[in-house]
Amino acid sequence: MSDVWDLVRAERAALVDDLSGLTDEQWEAPSLCGGWTVHDVAAHLVDNARTTRVGIVVAMVRARFDFDRQNDQGVARVKGATPAETLQRLREVVGRTSTPPAPLDSRLVEEVAHGEDVRRPLGLTRAYPEESVVRALAHQLRTSVGLGGGKQRAAGLRLVASDDDWSHGEGPEVRGPLVSLLLAVSGREQALADLTGPGVARLGSALSG
Repeated sequence: MSDVWDLVRAERAALVDDLSGLTDEQWEAPSLCGGWTVHDVAAHLVDNARTTRVGIVVAMVRARFDFDRQNDQGVARVKGATPAETLQRLREVVGRTSTPPAPLDSRLVEEVAHGEDVRRPLGLTRAYPEESVVRALAHQLRTSVGLGGGKQRAAGLRLVASDDDWSHGEGPEVRGPLVSLLLAVSGREQALADLTGPGVARLGSALSG
C-alpha cells in the first residue's frame, strides 16, 4: 500500500486547486455538512490538519467533550476573514503529518469525504485514486458510528462498487460508485441518489434514524 500521507497530501493539494477558482458566492454556498458552508468545511480541514494528539484533548476539554461543539470551535478559530485567507491556510497545511489519536486511514476519510462535501454542491468532480477511497471506506466500515465511522449503517448489507472490483458484507445489495458508498456509510443522505439495489431503503433508514 502507498504511504497514507502521500495520499492525504494529494487530496489536500487537489482541493486547494479546486477551491482556487471559486467566487465569493461559491465559498458561501451550503456544503453537504449540515449548517456548514464551503468556507466552513475548508476551515475545518485546516483545523483538522493542525490537530495533534495533545491538542485534541485540550480542544475536547474546552468543548466540554461535545464533539460537534469542538468542531464548530475549531472552524471559528481558524476560519480566515476572507476566503483567500482560509485558502492560504489550507495551502500551508498540505504537507502536515500531525494527527489526533486515530488510525491514519481516518485522515483519508476526512480528505475524501469533505472533498465531496464541497465539490458536489458546486458541481465539481474529482477522479479519486482508487486506493484512497477503498482505504477510507474500509476504515468507516470497521469503525463505530459513535467514533465517526459507519459500521452500524452498513450492518446486514452487501455493498458492491459499480466502478471497481470491490464488495463488502452480506445481505440486501447496495450498488454504486465507491465514493458514493463512502459518503453514504459516512452519513451523507445525498449520496443515496447514486445507489441502487434492494438494500438502499434500509441504508436510507439507517441514515435518517
